[in-house]
Amino acid sequence: MMTSDMTSHIARCVGGDRWVVSWLPGRTLSGQQAVTAMTIASAVATGQPPTDSEWAMLDGLALGLGLTAREAVGMVVTENHDLRRPAATTRRDLE
Repeated sequence: MMTSDMTSHIARCVGGDRWVVSWLPGRTLSGQQAVTAMTIASAVATGQPPTDSEWAMLDGLALGLGLTAREAVGMVVTENHDLRRPAATTRRDLE
C-alpha cells in the first residue's frame, strides 16, 4: 500500500505490478503509474491553486496516466474511494 502524509489518497497493490488508486476508480495501474498518481495527489493536497510551473509539471505527470493536468486535479478533488480493505464479495458476485 502507498500512502502519503500530505493526502488521504492511497494506492493499493492488487497483485503483481497492478495497483488501484483511490482517485482513479475503475483503473488498474502499473507500480510506476501508481507512484505518479500519488505524486499528483500530494501536489494537489496543498489546497492552493497550482502555479503556472506546477500546472506544467502536473501536465507531464498526468500524461503518464492518459489524463490532462486539469482532469487529474479535478479527479483528485472529487474522487476518494476507500481502498484500505478489499471490497466484500456478495452473493450476487458469486452467481
